[in-house]
Amino acid sequence: MKLKYSTKVIAFYLPQFHPIPENDKWWGTGFTEWTNVGKAIPLFNGHYQPRVPTDLGYYDLRIPEVREAQACLAREAGVEAFCYWHYWFGNGKQLLEKPLTDVIQSGKPDFPFCLAWANHSWERKDWNADTNHLSSEVLIRQEYMGVEDIDKHFYTLLPVFKDNRYYRVKGKLLFVLYLVRDIPDLKLFIDRWNLLSEENSLPGFYFIAQGTSPKDLEDPAYQICDGINLTLRMNAFGKNLFERKAKALISMVLRRPINTVDYRKAVRVYCDPVFKKDRVYPTILPNWDHSPRSGVSATIMHNSRPEYFREHVKNVLDIIKHKPDDDRLVFLKSWNEWAEGNYMEPDIRFGRGYIKALKMALTESEGFGT
Repeated sequence: MKLKYSTKVIAFYLPQFHPIPENDKWWGTGFTEWTNVGKAIPLFNGHYQPRVPTDLGYYDLRIPEVREAQACLAREAGVEAFCYWHYWFGNGKQLLEKPLTDVIQSGKPDFPFCLAWANHSWERKDWNADTNHLSSEVLIRQEYMGVEDIDKHFYTLLPVFKDNRYYRVKGKLLFVLYLVRDIPDLKLFIDRWNLLSEENSLPGFYFIAQGTSPKDLEDPAYQICDGINLTLRMNAFGKNLFERKAKALISMVLRRPINTVDYRKAVRVYCDPVFKKDRVYPTILPNWDHSPRSGVSATIMHNSRPEYFREHVKNVLDIIKHKPDDDRLVFLKSWNEWAEGNYMEPDIRFGRGYIKALKMALTESEGFGT
């Protein structure tokens, strides 16, 4: 029987494990996230690459049995719900929507879910080593097209919001916003969706904005939202965006990674007293290494192990243990971001180690079995 934890773990879920025409055009026929994962190489002594999946293999999210197996593993880990990344670029344009569409139409798996709007443009960034020049090409642009598009966005997702598996926080539909500062009239968007929710017999939304610094709490855009999920930046990777980008460029010039830090050192930043505040929600992170996408310019945590992740989770849970149950929400980054190195699914080195580690941390922190 699945234990009911008072702390709710919401796992971000990447749907880019099936081919789509746009990715075929931009990256080559048959491209999925596995393409980057499979071609990764170790960049220094002890660097864990490539990552090889075991239990689920190099899966295709168009297959119902795969989605069912993911849900079973998530239950085993103590995950409360998947938070699907959702891509709406304006004027009805979506990408990677098929897995969730199939989940809604089939009614399976019987596992809670919610959405996170990844409201950013997609770009191709190429480094020319001969000229030491970084070029960027917009593949598809994120656009905001006013009230009509806000309404169209809502009604496109209405079958999703009406599904009885859709996850709620404090009685409302959980919806995560990635880049709140980029939304031209955030208040209009929030007010409009809440109004449309009422008109369609829904309970309204619990909007959580993603942030990277405690200073975001003072930003008016974040204050409009109901809560904030902080994934704090690590000074080891640079104290600000300029410094982090400079280090990435230096890595490209030197052709070796310099943005690396030990996992146990890196995750200390996530144990910040700011998470004791109401409506401020922490992130737990099994690892981070996006060198399969970015090569030597990547940000890399190394030496992550399930036992270190377990310790990290317990430390985070200890910070929020005095919060009311309905405010004890933790975001797991991520369930299946294989090309970023932050995933829970079994791999050839650790098996189900991270799944067991999360369950043990939750169980021990809440006093079960003691």
